[in-house]
Amino acid sequence: MKQPKYQGTQDYVASDELQEVVNVALAVGRPLLLKGEPGTGKTLLAASIANSLGRPLLRWNIKSTTKAMDGLYLYDTVQRLNDSRFGDGDVSDIKRYIKLGKMGEAFVSEKPVVLLIDEIDKADLEFPNDLLAEIDEMRFYIPETKEEIRALQRPLVVITSNSEKELPDAFLRRCVFHFIEFPDEHMMERIVKVHFPDLESKMVQAALKRFYVIRNKSNLRKPPSTSELIDWLHALLAMGMKPADLEGEAPLLGCLLKNEQDLVVHL
Repeated sequence: MKQPKYQGTQDYVASDELQEVVNVALAVGRPLLLKGEPGTGKTLLAASIANSLGRPLLRWNIKSTTKAMDGLYLYDTVQRLNDSRFGDGDVSDIKRYIKLGKMGEAFVSEKPVVLLIDEIDKADLEFPNDLLAEIDEMRFYIPETKEEIRALQRPLVVITSNSEKELPDAFLRRCVFHFIEFPDEHMMERIVKVHFPDLESKMVQAALKRFYVIRNKSNLRKPPSTSELIDWLHALLAMGMKPADLEGEAPLLGCLLKNEQDLVVHL
C-alpha cells in the first residue's frame, strides 16, 4: 500500500523542505523532532499533518512535573481504595482502574494517529530517556495487570522543543530532526494570506514591512513571532487602520512586543 504524502494544508503553509522531512519521518517510522523559536508553527504542524493524512490527533502537553509513565498509563489506586471501602464495584478487576495515557491511546488505536508530544524540553532531563524503549519498540508493559500493550498501528510521533534544555544524544539518534527557520517575507506573505484571504495587498505589504523593521532590531530580547504578527493584523483591522497609518510609528505595539525593555528599545 502506497504511503500517503504530506503536502501542507489550506490552513498551514509548509515549505518544500518541511514537507520533505515530514514524509521522511512517515516513511522510516521515526519520531519527528521539531525545533525553532516560539511562534514558528511547530505545534500547528502536527494538526496540519493529521488533517492532511486524515488521522486523529492526540496531544500530550508536557509540563515540568510530567513523567514518562503519564503518557503510558495511570493506575488509579485512590479510586480502587474508595471502592474497596464503600463496596462500589469489583476491586479485584484491576483493569477497571487502569487509564491509558496519550501514548497508550495511540498504541491501541485501530487507526494510525498523529501523536504530538508538545514542548518536551519542559520536563526533567530523564524524561526523554525514559521513553526510548517505548518509542523504539512501540510497546510497553503494565505490571499491575501483567498485560503488554503493543501498537496496533505505528503512530507518527511529532515532538516539539523550544530548546530550554538539551535533549540526550540517545534520544536524538532515534528522531528525524528539523529546525523550522523563521519565515522570510515571501513565505510570511503566504502565511498572512491564509489567515486574511481578503486583505488588500497594500495593507499586507505595509504591515510586513513594518513588522520586519521591528523584528530585525538587534537588541530585542524577544523578537515578535508569526503568531504575534497575526494578532497584530487582527488588532489593526479591528481598529480600522489603513496602510498609511503604518508609515510612521507602528501602532498597537503591545500586540508585537511583550517585554518592557523591548518597548523601550523600539521607542
